[in-house]
Amino acid sequence: MSDTPYRPPSDLLTDKVILVTGAGDGIGLVAAKTFASHGATVLLLGKTVAKLEALYDDIAATCRSEPGIIPMDLATATVNTVEDLALVLLQRYGRLDGLLHNAAILGDRVPVEYYNIEQWQTVMQANYHAPFLLTRLLMPLLRAAPKASLLFTSSGVGAVPRAYWGAYAASKYALEGFARLLADETDTTSNIRVNIINPGATRTAMRAAAYPGENPASVKPPAQLMPLYLYLMGDDSEADHGFTFNSDLSKQPFNQT
Repeated sequence: MSDTPYRPPSDLLTDKVILVTGAGDGIGLVAAKTFASHGATVLLLGKTVAKLEALYDDIAATCRSEPGIIPMDLATATVNTVEDLALVLLQRYGRLDGLLHNAAILGDRVPVEYYNIEQWQTVMQANYHAPFLLTRLLMPLLRAAPKASLLFTSSGVGAVPRAYWGAYAASKYALEGFARLLADETDTTSNIRVNIINPGATRTAMRAAAYPGENPASVKPPAQLMPLYLYLMGDDSEADHGFTFNSDLSKQPFNQT
C-alpha cells in the first residue's frame, strides 16, 4: 500500500462474504458497516444481541446485501459451538472471503503477581484461544474462496508487551505469533493471505477504559482506519501476505528481524 490515500471503489467487496468478530462496538462495528457499504455480505459476530440487531437494522436499511447475526461470547466459545457455526456457514454461504479477528477484552492492568488467575484465563480465551478455534474450524470455508483475507487486529503491546498490560498483552503477543505461523503455512499452499493490523490509539470504549484520563477527542476515530481495512479485505491487496500494517500505512514483513 502506497503512502497516498487509498480510495476504494464503491463495489470493492461486492459478492464477498466477510465475518467480523466484535461487531457490536468500536472498530468492529465501523468495519462491518464499511464492508457492507462496499457490497459485502457481512456476518456480525458479538456477544450482545441487542447491539447486533441494531447494527443489522442499520445495514439492512442502507446497504444492498442482508447481513447475518452470530450471537457468540468468545470468552465461553467451545469447539462444539464453533463447529456448529462452521456447518451453518457452509450450508448458507459455502465460503468465507474474509475473516476479521477484531473482538478482544482488556482485563486488568496490574503486575502479573497480582493478576486474578480466572480473569487471565478468560482474557486468553477470548483474545487468543477463540480466534484459534474460529480460524481452525473456518479454514475450509476460507480455502473455498478464490481470494480470501484473514486479518488480525493487534496492538502495540502485542508486538512489544509492556509492564502491567497483563493478559491483554500476552494474548495479543500470542495472536501475532499465531498469525505469523499461519502466514508461513499458507504462503505456498493456499489462496489465503494473512496480515495483521496495529490500529494504534483509536477512540473506542476499550481505549477509554485503558486510559481513563485521556481526552477521547485527542485520538482518531475508527472511521479513519477504514481505508486500510478496506484495502486489506479487497482484492487490491491480493499480493500482500505476511505483513503487519500500521495506521500510518507503513508495513513490516513478518520475517523481518
